[in-house]
Amino acid sequence: MNTKADRLRELIASPALTFIIEAHNGLSAHIAEEAGFEAIWASGLTIAASLGVRDCNEASWTQIVDVVEFMADAASVPILVDGDTGHGNFNNARRFVRKLEERGAAGVCLEDKTFPKINSFVDGAPQLADVDEFCGRLRAAADARRHDRFVIVARTEALVAGRGHDEALRRAEAYWRAGADAILIHSAQVEADEVVAFRQAWGETLPVIAVPTKYYRTQTEVFRQRRFSAVIWANHLLRACIRAMQLTAAQLRHDECLHRIEPAVAPLEEVFRLQRMDELHQAERVYLQAATARLRTA
Repeated sequence: MNTKADRLRELIASPALTFIIEAHNGLSAHIAEEAGFEAIWASGLTIAASLGVRDCNEASWTQIVDVVEFMADAASVPILVDGDTGHGNFNNARRFVRKLEERGAAGVCLEDKTFPKINSFVDGAPQLADVDEFCGRLRAAADARRHDRFVIVARTEALVAGRGHDEALRRAEAYWRAGADAILIHSAQVEADEVVAFRQAWGETLPVIAVPTKYYRTQTEVFRQRRFSAVIWANHLLRACIRAMQLTAAQLRHDECLHRIEPAVAPLEEVFRLQRMDELHQAERVYLQAATARLRTA
């Protein structure tokens, strides 16, 4: 059987560049799939923001797992979960992985920071985990899988922390040996030079994933030519929502009526469509009306 984990593994291993987009709840996951994306990134930043908390492990791992379950129910494409640090040590990481797998996720990405983490783009270099300790987290995560097709991505923050190219390569090599299925190389630079240099030096040992949030001006052909496995658009659906909600709220507060806003927002019928109300009506005809008919003839 071709499971979501199998599909994610195929996409990451494919020589073609895969595009993965962020989602942060069931609705955004459904919208991402409708747009044609073949995989979804369950972003720690955007899930936290949608819950109104900071991206500093303020949302508990159980709250993250609950959101992922709604996303997996809403979308048929595989979901790669931004697992932060694994929410603690090796023991937390392995329990987190088991629960993600139970709730329908296809894979998890663990980053080599200490717990609690802080978002990589907040001022100040991240505190990197000890390599051996993080390798233990990766091995525990891999061993905790019920099915070995569930994808484990190791994310190194060495470049963001200012530790340089050689340290990023050293860590990636250790994470491969610890059982990672792919490497996510992260950078806070506005140009892609350092992630491209990493990719060229790394070779074909494991697939490499890029997250061009800061170096967004980089042409996609650069990633294709350098044989990156996937590019993650990591936070853009939430950022689009924030801008739209701010403008709508400000307009309503100013106008004190709906006349100008109503044409600019999605109609209620679109909300109902995304909620799959048509499926409920079909189910009513099968289950509810049939039961009513039986009662009438009894």
